[in-house]
Amino acid sequence: MMGKKYKFIFLVLIDLALINISYLISFYFRFSTIINNEYINIYLRRMPLILSVYIICFYLFKLYESLWTIASIDEFMLGVAGCVVGSGVNLIISIMIIDRIPLLVTIMAGILNVMLVVGFRMSFRIYRRIVVGVSSLDKRNFQRVLIVGAGSIGNMVINEMRKHPEMKYNPVAIIDDNLEKVGTSISGAKVLGSRSEIKKVVEEKNIDLIVVAIPSLKVEGKKELIKLCSETKAKVKIIPGVYELIDEKTHLTNMRDVDLKDLLGREPVKLDVEGISEYIKGKVVLVTGGGGSIGSELCRQIASYNPSELLILDIYENSAYEIQNELSRKYPCLNHKVLIASVRDRRRIEKIFQQYKPQVVFHAAAHKHVPLMEFNPIEAVKNNVFGTLNVAECSGKYGVKKFVLISTDKAVNPTNIMGATKRICEMIIQAMNKISSTEFVAVRFGNVLGSNGSVIPLFKKQIEEGGPVTVTHPEITRYFMLIPEAVQLVLQAGTFARGGEIFVLDMGEPVKIYDLACELIRLSGYEPNKDIEIKFTGLRPGEKLYEELLMAEEGLKETRHEKIFIGRPTFVDMNKLKKYFKEIRFIVEHESQEELIRKIQELVVTYKRVEYHLDNTEKLVDEKYSEDDIISQVSATLR
Repeated sequence: MMGKKYKFIFLVLIDLALINISYLISFYFRFSTIINNEYINIYLRRMPLILSVYIICFYLFKLYESLWTIASIDEFMLGVAGCVVGSGVNLIISIMIIDRIPLLVTIMAGILNVMLVVGFRMSFRIYRRIVVGVSSLDKRNFQRVLIVGAGSIGNMVINEMRKHPEMKYNPVAIIDDNLEKVGTSISGAKVLGSRSEIKKVVEEKNIDLIVVAIPSLKVEGKKELIKLCSETKAKVKIIPGVYELIDEKTHLTNMRDVDLKDLLGREPVKLDVEGISEYIKGKVVLVTGGGGSIGSELCRQIASYNPSELLILDIYENSAYEIQNELSRKYPCLNHKVLIASVRDRRRIEKIFQQYKPQVVFHAAAHKHVPLMEFNPIEAVKNNVFGTLNVAECSGKYGVKKFVLISTDKAVNPTNIMGATKRICEMIIQAMNKISSTEFVAVRFGNVLGSNGSVIPLFKKQIEEGGPVTVTHPEITRYFMLIPEAVQLVLQAGTFARGGEIFVLDMGEPVKIYDLACELIRLSGYEPNKDIEIKFTGLRPGEKLYEELLMAEEGLKETRHEKIFIGRPTFVDMNKLKKYFKEIRFIVEHESQEELIRKIQELVVTYKRVEYHLDNTEKLVDEKYSEDDIISQVSATLR
């Protein structure tokens, strides 16, 4: 393979020869017969200047940098521009001197230079196209591709597929809603209709893969389009954005599978940036659980608001180390520290508050996996309840301005120990708010995509392995939100905090997990329960069929943000909580799990353990409280 230096020398020598040839041809056409020796002598004297002007112009217009085997219209235009400027400069020089080459010769030579110099370079691409075309004539093993979008990105995708036959893509048709394009061809592929004809085209053309190449498509439009594509038997992929394709290193590798964020079709969050900046900029901010899914994203977004110091507290050194490295790369001027500590360790937490004096605290440290905590309730209480109590009391003691608890929809009418402990956490911050100058608030939301243990990666892996895809129950539904979106709303909720509120995020419409599994199977090019089996495994210990975001007694109040609401405070007496905590701590120390469950049920009267069966019947594991008993005791215990 020719080195870069030798390639440059080779092209310069070819250009010198082509320029001379263009002038000789121009002389011939100008004089038709024998060329006057005087003009030949003038040309020989001017030749070094003429050649130098052209070569410099070619260099300035990057004719020696382009990869001409895959040249596009941009390289072609640069080549034409280089030749035109070069001939223009030589024409001006000829006009300014007396003993000059005939102006007509200079003009004709300039025109011929465009043809010869640019034509020589484009011949590389023509040759490559012929070679690629011949080498890929047998396309029986290629995936037949339908491109959705006849714009510049669609054209780019088709060209990339043709340039890389080793990827085995054969673009056979295009779909576009612009009816003026229907019937036209783009890079050899014909536009066959609008999106309403996707199913018909897929069947008629035996399409294996649909590529959605409209990165500017609005979220609702994308959701509808993906829905249409999922009704076919073709696999569906998406081109994320123009900027990713411009990068020479990515090209088609950035095609990705459809995921839940595409199916959810959620609009981007609009933020009051000034309001968030006001309570974070120049402040010492502490994030507990800073290495976790939510905690690390909090750190990323907080860093952009220029805190005076960001404290990342986590017990797991590996995850904390990763976010530290990421922040160091992206925000080299950020003052941040990683503190390896457990929120259970009261002395260590108090020492941290005493030393760093945080002004804003985001408490994201918690055990969150429902089935695991059902088998380890003592650990759930130690970490979630007493960990939150430690951080909350230190916040009040050391003058923290704002404390934000990351809560969960599983805290509402909990059916598992994890949800019950998070409900107690909410009770702690509401009780603390009554006796402290710190503004204590909680933000409650459902499942987040991309978090550790998320269902989507599991489904994708199961589909890749040929199934079965496991769903716990045919009727199970969940609220979903993207991690960045959830964290943006958490930060925004902090601007509305006055103390004691439980902020509830608008999670959109709940999603039935069975329907979600079916959509992902179809978008992977398979038929649910035909190509890929969906197997029901039964709800895991403590798992609910339906999640709720509000308790009945909390009510709902709007804020200035359309996606954030406030649940009415259910005031809790801290002395009463402390009494329970003393008893619970004694039980924890003696590791009596059943006694612990009973005591938590006394404190969180809406907590009931339920077993759901695949026939949609439910059975109370502990029938100590009837529904009427629970309702009658809510006010007595929580107020």
